[in-house]
Amino acid sequence: MSDAWVLATTPELTMLTATLILAFVHVFLPAAGRTMANGIGWNAGPRDGQPARPGIITQRLERAQANMWETLPLFIGAVLIAHVTGEEGPLTFWGTQAFFWARLIYIPIYALGIPFVRSIVWLIAMGGLIAIFAAILT
Repeated sequence: MSDAWVLATTPELTMLTATLILAFVHVFLPAAGRTMANGIGWNAGPRDGQPARPGIITQRLERAQANMWETLPLFIGAVLIAHVTGEEGPLTFWGTQAFFWARLIYIPIYALGIPFVRSIVWLIAMGGLIAIFAAILT
C-alpha cells in the first residue's frame, strides 16, 4: 500500500475497500463448494452437461452471495457520493462499519443456517446503509 493512499483515504473508503474484498470472498466460497461437488476437471473444462447439485452449505453460500449483490451497488454508490460531496462524518463512519461487519458475520450465519439471527444481522447491514443515505440527504 502506498503512503499516498494511506494519507488520502478516509475510514469510509477503507471500509469500501474491505467490503469489495469481502465481495471477492462471496465469489470464492460458493465457487469452491461447486468445485468440490463437481471436481476440478468439470470446473476447468467447458462445463457441458448438468453439474452435480452442490451441498446445502454451498447452496446457502450462493444465496448469501446473491443477497450481497443486491445491496453492494447501493453501498458503493452511497459511499462514493458521500465522499465526493464531502458528507462524510459520524453517520457515514458508523454506517460503513455496520454494513461491513454485518455482511462479514452474515456469511457464516447463513452458511450454518441460523434463522432469525441471520435476519437481524441483515437488518444491521441495512441500517448501516440507511445511515449513509441519511448523511447524504441531510
